[in-house]
Amino acid sequence: MMKITPLPSPLITQAVQAALLEDLGSTGDLTSQSMIPEDAQLTASIVSRQSGTVSGSAFLLTVMAELSEQVDVKISLEDGSRLSPGSIVATLSGPARAILSGERVGLNYMGHLSGIATATRNIVDLVDDLPVRVTCTRKTTPGLRAFEKYAVRCGGGHNHRFGLYDGVMIKDNHIAAVGGDIGKAITTARAQIGHMVKIEVEVDRLDQLQQALPHKPDIILLDNMDLPTLREAVAMIDGKAIAEASGSITYETARAIAETGVDVISMGWLTHSAPCLDLGLDIL
Repeated sequence: MMKITPLPSPLITQAVQAALLEDLGSTGDLTSQSMIPEDAQLTASIVSRQSGTVSGSAFLLTVMAELSEQVDVKISLEDGSRLSPGSIVATLSGPARAILSGERVGLNYMGHLSGIATATRNIVDLVDDLPVRVTCTRKTTPGLRAFEKYAVRCGGGHNHRFGLYDGVMIKDNHIAAVGGDIGKAITTARAQIGHMVKIEVEVDRLDQLQQALPHKPDIILLDNMDLPTLREAVAMIDGKAIAEASGSITYETARAIAETGVDVISMGWLTHSAPCLDLGLDIL
C-alpha cells in the first residue's frame, strides 16, 4: 500500500465544527440530554457491515475531541486498510452523551469517504498488474473535494487536478470558444501560464489528436473512445504525451480500457456516485 499523506488537521477541524453546528444547533442533542445522566460512561466500537476500504478516521477523532476531551478513541484499522463484515475500525470509551452526540457526524464522514475508497480500490484491483493510474476528476461534492480526493488516495488511486487553479485542461468548449482551432488553444494557453503548469487537451476523434500532437500538450485526454480507436490513439501518441482515457469507464470496462496502453484512466463517479460504506456504532 502506497504511503497516504494525511489531510491538514485545520481543514478537518473546520469541516467538523460546521457539521456539528448543523447537527447540534443552539440547543444541543436533546435526546441524549433529556435521558442520559451527565456522568454516564460507555464503550462502543465502530464496526463495518460490509467489505471495503476504510477512510476518514481523522474525522472520527476530531468529532469526539470537539465534543469532549475525555472520549478516548483507539483506531484499530488505519485509513487504506481493507475491511470485512464485522471488522472493528475503532473503539471509543468515555462520556456517553459526547459519544452518542458525535456518532452520526463521525459515521457520515467515514461512511462517505470509505465508500469512495472502496470504489477506487475495486477499480485499482482490476488493473493492478498493468502500468496504469486510476484517478478521480473535479466531479466532487462542493466543500468536500479535498476529503473525497483523499479518500481516492486511500483506495490506491491518484488525484487529477484539484481545481481550475492548478492545471490547464482544454476541453471541447474551450476549443469552440477560440474558433475550433486546437493548436491555437494550446499555444495561446502556453503563452500565458507559468513554466511549471501542465497543459492537458481533450480530444474525442483521431483527427483532433493529429491536430494536437504537433503543439506538444503534456497530457491528452481521450474522451469516450472505443477500444480500437483508443489503441490507435495510444500508438499515435507514442509516449510524446501522457495518454488519459476517460468517459463511461465502469467496473466492466476498466480493464479492457487499461489494456489499450493508456497511462491513466479517470472516472468522475468515484467521487460523485460511490455508495456510502455501511459502518455502525455498537455499544459494548
